[in-house]
Amino acid sequence: MKSEVRSFIASARSIVVKIGSSALTDLREGLDTGRLDQLADALEARMRAGTDVIVVSSGAVSAGIAPLGLKKRPTDLATKQAAASVGQLALAHAWGTSFARFGRTVGQVLLTADDISNRAHHANAQRTLDRLRSLHAVAVVNENDTVATNEIRFGDNDRLAALVAHLAGADALVLLSDVDGLYDGDPRRVLAGRPPAKPVPEVAGPEDLDGVIAGAGGALGTGGMASKLAAARLAADSGVPVLLAAAADADRALSDASVGTAFAARAERLSARKFWVRHAAETSGRLMLDDGAVQAVSRRRSLLSAGIVATSGHYFDGDVVELVDKRGVIHARGVSSYGADDVATMLGHSTSQLPAELRRPVVHADDLVLVH
Repeated sequence: MKSEVRSFIASARSIVVKIGSSALTDLREGLDTGRLDQLADALEARMRAGTDVIVVSSGAVSAGIAPLGLKKRPTDLATKQAAASVGQLALAHAWGTSFARFGRTVGQVLLTADDISNRAHHANAQRTLDRLRSLHAVAVVNENDTVATNEIRFGDNDRLAALVAHLAGADALVLLSDVDGLYDGDPRRVLAGRPPAKPVPEVAGPEDLDGVIAGAGGALGTGGMASKLAAARLAADSGVPVLLAAAADADRALSDASVGTAFAARAERLSARKFWVRHAAETSGRLMLDDGAVQAVSRRRSLLSAGIVATSGHYFDGDVVELVDKRGVIHARGVSSYGADDVATMLGHSTSQLPAELRRPVVHADDLVLVH
C-alpha cells in the first residue's frame, strides 16, 4: 500500500524537478541529448496529467567540458565560468529543442545566491517563475555559473532546487540523479565483516536519519548524497515533501512516486518571509542575548533591547541577524528593526529608558524564526 507522502507527491499539482549533471552529461562526450529527451518525455507526461513543473537543471559546467577540450571538471573559478558560458548555451538549446517536440516553450532562469538572499531580487525571481507558469512555458532554472563566485554560490543545485520549490510555492520536490535513494551507508562499498548498506525508503523525521552516513559528489557534479540529504531536509522542514530517486527511474518517480526515498514534510509550511529569514537570507550581524532573552526568543517572543548584552557586524534596519547565547550558540535568526549603531546604544536598556523612536522590539516576533 502506497504511503501518504508518496501519494501526495504523485498527485501534487505543482512540483520542482531537479536533474543532476550525471543524468545529462558525459565527461568525454558532453551533453547527452538522448538521455535529456527521455527525461523530457517523463516531464511532459507529468505535465499532461495536469501538474505544473519547474525544472532545475544541472549540467552547464559539465556540458562545456568536452567542447572546450578539457579532460576533467575544472577546479579554478575562471575555467568553471568559461565552461559554464559554453555549457549553458548548449543546455538551454537542448531543453528548448526537446520540449519543442510537444509544442512547449522553454524559458531559462539563471539565478545566483544573491537573487535568493536579497529580498527584492527574491521577489523578482518569484514573479518571473509565476509568470512563466501562467504563460504555460517550462521554466528551466540553473545557477548562473558564469558570474557566480565561490563566495556567493548556492554550493550545489540540490540546495537551489529546495529554495526554488519554496520560492515558487511548489507542492513537492523531486531530486533525480545517479543514485536510487538514500542508504544508511555507501552502497558502493562492501567491507569485510559488515552488512551491506540498506536503503532508507522513507524519512518521517530526523530520528529516521540516525546512523545515516552521506558522502560527497562525483566527477561531474558538485553535489553528492550529503547535499541531497541537506536539500531534502531543508525542503521538508519548510513544508515541501521530497522524493529522491534515480534519473533512470524518472518515469516511475514522476508518475506514482513508487521509487527512491520519500521525505515527509513538516505539518506547517513556513511563510515566504520566514522561509527567507531562516534559509535564504544572508546574515549581516549577530546579537548576543542573556539567558532570559534566550528563553523568550525560544518561546517565539519579540526580542527587546534589555536582553541584548553585545552586538557585532555591520547591519542596517531590515537586515537579518543571528541571535546567539553567551556561548555563541545560534538560537534564532531575525530581521533587525535597527542598524548596528542604534543597537549599540540600546544594549541592556529597558524600553522605558529609551527615546520614543527606539522603543520598538529590536526583532519582532513576526520576523523571528528558530534555528534547530
